[in-house]
Amino acid sequence: MWFLSRTGPSGFSASSTAEEVTEGIDGTGLIAIVTGASSGIGSETARVLALRGVRVVMAVRNVATGRKVQEAIVKENPTAKVDTMELDLSSMASVRNFASNFNSSGLPLNILVNNAGVMASPFLLSKDKIELQFATNHVGHFFLTNLLLETLKKTATESKKEGRIVNVSSRRHQFSYREGIRFDKINDPSGYNGLSAYGQSKLANILHASQLARQLKEEGVNITANSLHPGAIPTNLFRYHGLINGIKSSTSTLSSSDRFHKALHSAHFSHVLEHLTTVILGFLGLVGKHVMKNVQQGAATTCYVALHPQMKGISGQYFADGNVAKASSQANDSELAKKLWDFTQKLISTASES
Repeated sequence: MWFLSRTGPSGFSASSTAEEVTEGIDGTGLIAIVTGASSGIGSETARVLALRGVRVVMAVRNVATGRKVQEAIVKENPTAKVDTMELDLSSMASVRNFASNFNSSGLPLNILVNNAGVMASPFLLSKDKIELQFATNHVGHFFLTNLLLETLKKTATESKKEGRIVNVSSRRHQFSYREGIRFDKINDPSGYNGLSAYGQSKLANILHASQLARQLKEEGVNITANSLHPGAIPTNLFRYHGLINGIKSSTSTLSSSDRFHKALHSAHFSHVLEHLTTVILGFLGLVGKHVMKNVQQGAATTCYVALHPQMKGISGQYFADGNVAKASSQANDSELAKKLWDFTQKLISTASES
C-alpha cells in the first residue's frame, strides 16, 4: 500500500506526485512524445512535462479526446507547448504513419514515453492478426521506438543531451504465463487468460527496454532505456476488466424464459442494476483511495525516469515508486530478451509483407 511506503534513495516514495519529483527541473528545449496521453497517467505525464517546459507531442488513438486534453493543459498553463497526433498502436500502418509524419516534421526528439496500453481484454486479434494486448502494449511500442530511433540518436548527438526511452510496464509482469512469453502460442486462443496475457505484454516491455539499453551501450549512443511500474491506479486501463462488466454482461446468458421475465420487469431490473453499480463504484472508490495511487502519484515514476537529473547515465533498469526496483527473474533474463527482440522483428516483418 502506497501510504505505508518509505522514501527511497532517490528521495521519493510511492506517495510522491509527478509535480513533486520534477520540482525545480527546467525542461525547456526538450521535446517528448507520450503515447496514450489522452487519459490517466499519460495525460498527467504530458501535463507535468509541459509544466516543466518540455514540448510534448501527445500520441493518441482518439484525436478529439486528445485535443480536449491538450486544450485543458494549455488553459491551465498558457505557455505550455503541446501537440496532438494520431497513433493507434494496435495497427502497424498507424505506427508507421505516425513515425513518418513526426520524422518528416524536422522536430528533434529527446524523450520517448511508451505509456499507452490495454489491460485484461478478452481474446482479440489486432488489425495485423496479433493478440491485441501483445500487439498494443509491446509490438506497437517496439516498432514505434525502432522507427524513431534515428531521430533520437541524431538529437542526442547534435544537442549533446542524453536521450531517454521510457517503457511503462507493470508489476503484473511477474504474473505472465509460466513460460514468460508464449512464442509458439502468441495468437492461440486456447489457454488464453486476459490477465496472464497482460502480464506477458508487460514482461515484454521490460525485456525490450533492457535489450535496447544493451544495444545502445554497445553502440556508444547517449540514449538510455528504462522500464517502470507506475503503481495500481484506477484508470480506464481497466475498461476490459472488472466486476461491473461481469454484472452487465451476465444478462446475455439468460435463457429465453429468463429474458421474458426480465422484459416484464425491465424497469425494476434496470433500477436495481443501476443501484448495484453505484454501490460497487462507491465501495471501489472508498477502498481504492487507500490502496491505490491517484493519477498524480501514478505518473510520478514516469516523469522521474524521463526528466530527473538523477537518472543521467542510468539505463536498463526497472523502477517503481521513483526508485530502482526488483523485477522478476524472467525480466532479467538476457537470453529471453534477445529471443523476444528477434521474435518481435519477425512478427513485424511478416505483418508488413502481408
